[in-house]
Amino acid sequence: QVHLVESGGGLVQAGGSLRLSCAASGRTFDFNRVSWFRQAPGKEREFVAAIGWRGSTTYYAASVKGRFTISGDNAKNTVYLQMDSLKPDDTAVYYCAAQNSPGGSLSYTTTYTFWGQGTQVTVSS
Repeated sequence: QVHLVESGGGLVQAGGSLRLSCAASGRTFDFNRVSWFRQAPGKEREFVAAIGWRGSTTYYAASVKGRFTISGDNAKNTVYLQMDSLKPDDTAVYYCAAQNSPGGSLSYTTTYTFWGQGTQVTVSS
């Protein structure tokens, strides 16, 4: 059994920062990659950032590159998303997701087996 729990969301003004956390429990040694996605009202869930579970290779969506930083702490089984220079367009529910098999596109939701419940991020203008 695997559980992913996100935290750290909230309300922030444009230009501000937030740090999201994704705490994993269970069979985390099976993980290949952990990613962050987000879903705004009326829109599809979209890829934000990814990190290899046993390494430091990272990937970012073009819309957040240079503003967001994904990192991991294997000792704590936790992945973080540092979000700086936030914009109103970043407002969404943010989800972490874990992939437990190789292959698949990192930006496709179907690649991931496990999902958290999401945390709301609201950026006011």
